Amino acid sequence: MSMLGRLYRSEFHVDFVGRRRVWYVVSGVLLTICVLSMIVRGFTLGIEFKGGAVFQFPANGGTVEQVKDVLSDSGVDASDSVVQQLETSKQFRVQTPTLSDEETARVEDALAKRFNVANPDENIAVSTVGSSWGSTITNKAIKGLIVFLVLVMVYLSVRFEWKMAAAAMAALIHDLVVTMGIYSLVGFEVTPSTIIAVLTILGFSLYDTVVVFDRVRENTAGMATSSRRTYAEATNDALNETLVRSLNTSLIALIPVASLLFVGAGLLGAGTLKDLALAQFVGIASGTYSSLFFATPLLVDLKRNESEVRALDARVGRARASRARSARVAETGQTSRSVRSRQGADPAGVDADADGPDVHEPGDAVGVASGMRTASAAAAAGHVGVPSAQRRGPRSKPTQPRRSGGKKRSR
Repeated sequence: MSMLGRLYRSEFHVDFVGRRRVWYVVSGVLLTICVLSMIVRGFTLGIEFKGGAVFQFPANGGTVEQVKDVLSDSGVDASDSVVQQLETSKQFRVQTPTLSDEETARVEDALAKRFNVANPDENIAVSTVGSSWGSTITNKAIKGLIVFLVLVMVYLSVRFEWKMAAAAMAALIHDLVVTMGIYSLVGFEVTPSTIIAVLTILGFSLYDTVVVFDRVRENTAGMATSSRRTYAEATNDALNETLVRSLNTSLIALIPVASLLFVGAGLLGAGTLKDLALAQFVGIASGTYSSLFFATPLLVDLKRNESEVRALDARVGRARASRARSARVAETGQTSRSVRSRQGADPAGVDADADGPDVHEPGDAVGVASGMRTASAAAAAGHVGVPSAQRRGPRSKPTQPRRSGGKKRSR
């Protein structure tokens, strides 16, 4: 709770850009898994894309194995069919490959007899879709996706710049691959609802990325004369400044989608909701991740070799080095003043404990007495080089012996 509190008070700073290599590795592993799943496992296409026939009828106490036996007896490949038991309506939903009119009527009669369905014309719902209609839907979905991506690229290039547009497009493709890869791993049917959900989450991912890029542009607007932050630091600050907004938007969007997926499709058995809910749930989560951990760090790598960005980084480096030198000089001057202050209080040659009692060892006393005797003998011999600390009284010249009568006495 303390971390969440710091996060929502904007006191939690994450180094998104500095750790971008870690996020690239995570995205690379995730994309690799999704691509391999799409290649190896493929997709479970709905009847709208591959064509076929759908039978929905009351269960009347029957089992899934009994339905497959009826299909096999009617000449339909049961392994290529999908049989679902709807718990809420107590019905079976059977999806088979494309059948002719005669085969469809034969399967309908066999199901009505085996499960005792009264009035089959009303209680057994049969719908058929041709393979040509499914291919048409597939082509239209691909064309719509391409047009959407082109329009997004043009808009972002005009609104921001082409490098921001490229980073945003990379994030959109990242979200698209992750969403379809999860679909392949889970095995959900790809239906027109899936395509609609994919287009919806691409728009959501684009919105989140545009919000972050707009803040990046504000933070780097005066970088021609700035020397406070590098481009990477300004971009990372923009991510942290919009982090709470991105998380709040994603959380508010994920709650109802999670209700559709886990409550509606999982608990209540509304199978028609799971195609739409899974794509939206995965897409919103992936869009939030890509806008924070993929699109913006990629933008920093795309911009790092520009002359303006390199000049800004060099200018910030020089300014920080100058401030560091000033701080070291100020610290050195303060240290010198402290040393001079201590030397003024304790002059050189004076013991720091001079105010305390003098304590001498026995050997020190002997040395002092010997020094005093030597000084006295030197004074008696008329030597002048006696240390001043050993003399007592005023200094006087040595006296000469008197000569009587002013003449020298001869011997």
